Amino acid sequence: MNALISVSDKTGIVEFAAALHTLGIKLISTGGTAKLLAEAKLPVTEVAEVTDFPEMLDGRVKTLHPKVHGGLLARRDVPGHMAALKAHGIDTIDLLVVNLYPFEATVAKPGCTLEDAIENIDIGGPAMVRSAAKNWKDVGVLTDASQYAGVLDELKAQGKLSDKTRFALSVAAFNRISQYDGAISDYLSRIQPDGNHALFPGQTNGRFVKLQDLRYGENPHQQAAFYRDLYPAPGALVTAQQLQGKELSYNNIADADAAWECVKSFDAPACVIVKHANPCGVAVGKDPLEAYSKAFQTDPTSAFGGIIAFNRPVDGAAAQAVSKQFVEVLMAPGYTPEALEVFRSKVNVRILQIALPPGGKSDWDNGRNAMDIKRIGSGLLMQTADNHELTLADLKVVSKVQPSTEQLQDLLFAWKVAKYVKSNAIVFCKGGMTMGVGAGQMSRLDSARIASIKAQHANLSLQGTAVASDAFFPFRDGLDVVVDAGATCVIQPGGSMRDPEVIAAADERGVAMVFSGVRHFRH
Repeated sequence: MNALISVSDKTGIVEFAAALHTLGIKLISTGGTAKLLAEAKLPVTEVAEVTDFPEMLDGRVKTLHPKVHGGLLARRDVPGHMAALKAHGIDTIDLLVVNLYPFEATVAKPGCTLEDAIENIDIGGPAMVRSAAKNWKDVGVLTDASQYAGVLDELKAQGKLSDKTRFALSVAAFNRISQYDGAISDYLSRIQPDGNHALFPGQTNGRFVKLQDLRYGENPHQQAAFYRDLYPAPGALVTAQQLQGKELSYNNIADADAAWECVKSFDAPACVIVKHANPCGVAVGKDPLEAYSKAFQTDPTSAFGGIIAFNRPVDGAAAQAVSKQFVEVLMAPGYTPEALEVFRSKVNVRILQIALPPGGKSDWDNGRNAMDIKRIGSGLLMQTADNHELTLADLKVVSKVQPSTEQLQDLLFAWKVAKYVKSNAIVFCKGGMTMGVGAGQMSRLDSARIASIKAQHANLSLQGTAVASDAFFPFRDGLDVVVDAGATCVIQPGGSMRDPEVIAAADERGVAMVFSGVRHFRH
């Protein structure tokens, strides 16, 4: 057997090549890889010796040769192919080990120039990989160091690779080429005539890896699967480890993402309970138990069968409280042994652990999407993600009544929650907890009324609450509804042609009103 090795990432390659040599496999290699193997005292033949043609053009041309591609592409079961190899003095290549120039890593570096990017576009590597992958029945192709151990185990046990393994390696190889070409297309499609980069590329190429097939989709008659980004960010839901429980469903995952994104936005210990993609209870507290207890009070009815997320490790006390309700999914950065013991008997509860990024809470923003994509008929809508964070300095007080320090904190809390509630959204809050949530209504008035009704059903008083509206009040009637319910301060984006009318209404009702200057529609 002959193995051709040409790698940019040389992780583990010397050990792998040494093991191949021990198995009697002849080593052929290129440039830097050949030098590395020779320094390790391994017998290696340079590609230039095989092709009888030197590397040229600063290494741009070295493997683009019939003696390489003929050895990869010849079908061993076709006499004409084998006769052609013999006639031209070409040996078969039975194993190809290639990883590509680091294009993705290069363009991710600050200050990367177009010239840097172009010089890191691999030509010979993808060509060899495609040849070997096409001829998978006769050639094994490895494109990642993670494949070395399994291939060696099979070669040692059987002396060759099975059809199943070679086909799996071929699929992985074509996937890698697709990912590589997609990255190149995405990068080059953003280049503008002036050399600057457009925010949205001329062509976008999604690159996602399937994590699992799901039992069904949003409804039982729909089929579904779960995918992650090719390079997922730390702290993102797709990196979660499931510690126990039933298989996650499509709806579980969608709701879990909504809960996780919301709870990550808080600095203090927080708990978020989500039902049908909307937060139905959000609170902060001195610890997870207090945060959960406050969040659950908002809407115990909707919390039944909900998704619960914490931004702190769950201890035994919080676990005992949560275990008293029916919960579909529980997620947190970690769990104490006591907490896990509480749920050991509740085998259907899905418990997810999502590791904090290396930098801790301050790095959680890195797990957020930079872009949001929505599928429409035969097309996509793409936008930058709504990652705006409001601060006290951003607020503009427009009413005669000035909000107190406590009210300002409640307003910021309410605004943060409203960002994650489906539009139209009205959120009543007080003391670091939601008191009533109105979501997803065609009328802002109806959202306000629903939030009030939910508070009544939960036996929560809305007197002295802060209210957030995700978009401006087009008329004063929406303000009147929330003030009638008990609100004493309101935050809204502003920007309506009737802002003066709404501000006058706030002054007439004696409530404080601040403008955020930012709208948070969520559909």
